[in-house]
This record gives sequence, structure tokens and C-alpha cells, in this order.
Amino acid sequence: MPIHLAPLSRRRFLARTLAAGAGLALAPELLAKTKPVDQNFWALLSDPHLAADQTLVSRGVNMANHFKQVAAELSALPKRPAGVFINGDCAYNRGEIEDYAAVKQLLQPIREARMPIHLTLGNHDNREQFWGVFQEEKAARHVVEDRQAGLLKTPLANWFILDSLEKTQATPGLVGAEQLQWLAKTLDADAKKPALVLVHHNPGINGGNMGLKDTVPFLEVIRPRKQVKAYIFGHTHHWSVEQDGSGIHFINLPPVSYVFREGEPSGWVHTTLQKDSMRLELRSVDPNHKAHGQVFDLAWR
Repeated sequence: MPIHLAPLSRRRFLARTLAAGAGLALAPELLAKTKPVDQNFWALLSDPHLAADQTLVSRGVNMANHFKQVAAELSALPKRPAGVFINGDCAYNRGEIEDYAAVKQLLQPIREARMPIHLTLGNHDNREQFWGVFQEEKAARHVVEDRQAGLLKTPLANWFILDSLEKTQATPGLVGAEQLQWLAKTLDADAKKPALVLVHHNPGINGGNMGLKDTVPFLEVIRPRKQVKAYIFGHTHHWSVEQDGSGIHFINLPPVSYVFREGEPSGWVHTTLQKDSMRLELRSVDPNHKAHGQVFDLAWR
């Protein structure tokens, strides 16, 4: 299964609150409990790059502050999303165990707001170090050995969550033959329901192959299977929405953290699934950014 962090139950939250001697902090969690859940609303985040030192600044951005702002925005929404995806590069650089301790702490407000979290791993992550911190949330069964791949079934679409981490701090990624075989087999088992494929790395055909090394076989799996409607990725720190010749939507998520090119947005994407389409709205960390609130309505092929 993919890395999955369940929302904190009221009992667990209460126990932690009382243990900390902070009974007044219970109010936000109780408020979250009363908020309705929109089963078709999903929050898409990527590339938070969180470091053990939460004061660390990279490319002019304090990554922890950006993430805290996004977490606060999610918690303040009138309706809770059905889930929150964080699509890789959870850690800042080398995936140190201290970085993941910070990740766990910074995820806490989202979990206390009763939102399940699904995480993928990117090239700045380290599986062993991650599980050194998130031991209790480690999935019991792996559909592909040593990879955090899985299927999340929802009313309007199946989310296929892939693991493209090949080597920490090596820029390209790899899905791998075994994971591709699982993807093809699992897609074929439910050919009628729309499928959305989530993986950290971008297609690596151009630009020095800095994305997926096995882009060609990956596309050979998803293109002919018409139930695949979108390929969602991060890694490039660039927000874009395109459609390839087969009709699949290529959605490049913005980073929560820093951008590579001046003037581009950082933030997250408010995603609403519909019967035959998907609606995307960019939520920029800077509400004055020209792309803030940008909407794409994507019809299924």
C-alpha cells in the first residue's frame, strides 16, 4: 500500500491533548469533527522539502512556513477533503531521520483536522529513514516489494499511487518493471472506472532525462488503457496542465516549497472529481500571485 497516515481519532487526539496539559486545544479538533466531508474533493500537494531545521531558507523561501500556511488553509476550509496527497520530496535534501521527525510534526494539524494523508516518495526521500519515524503507520502489505505503490478506490475514480524513488539525491526516477506489471494488471481489473495515476517524477523523454527513466514503457501502459484519464506528477517545481495526443491530462503540480524559475507560483491544488471530468483550482501560497485561483476544467477522454 502507499504510505497512508490516517486522521487522528478523537480518542487519540484527546489523549495527546490531556497528556500535554492543553485541554483548550481540543476546540479545533471538535470543530473539524463537525465539518462535512466532500467525498469528491482532494487536496494535491507536492515537493514540500521539509527540513529538521524549520528556520531553514532555500531559494528565498522558508519551506516549513509555506507548509504551515497550506496546512492552516486546509484546516480552515468549510468542508474537509476526502484526502490529502503529498506527491514526493517530503524531506529537504537527503531524507534524514531528523527531517522526517519535522515532517511528522508539521503533518499533525492536518491529521488533527481529520484528513487522511497519502504520501509518495521522491528523489530527496529515503524509505528506510522515513519508516524509522513513521513506524506505526507502515503498511502491512506491499503490492510491490520495497515500493510504496497502491490503489485507492473512491466513488468517482481509482487513484493509482506509484513509487518512483530509485536512489536518494539522484535526480531521475524509475517506476520499474515489477511496478509497471502491477499497474497494467490492476488497471485491467477495472477498465470502466476512471483512473488517475500519481507519481513524483515527470515524463523524462526530453530535457536530459531528468524525470522517469522508464517513461516510454510507462506511457505504453497508460496510453492504450482508456480508463486512465490523468498522469499527475511533481518534481519540476512547475505548475502546468497539458493534454497529450492520446487525451491523457498531464498535471504538473506546483511545489509547496520553492520554485526553480522566478515568478512561478508555489502552493497546492484544490481538486474536485466529477462524473466525466476533473476541476483543478490553484491555491497559491501568495494570494496576490497572478495564477492564484486559476481553474482548469478537464474533460475525460
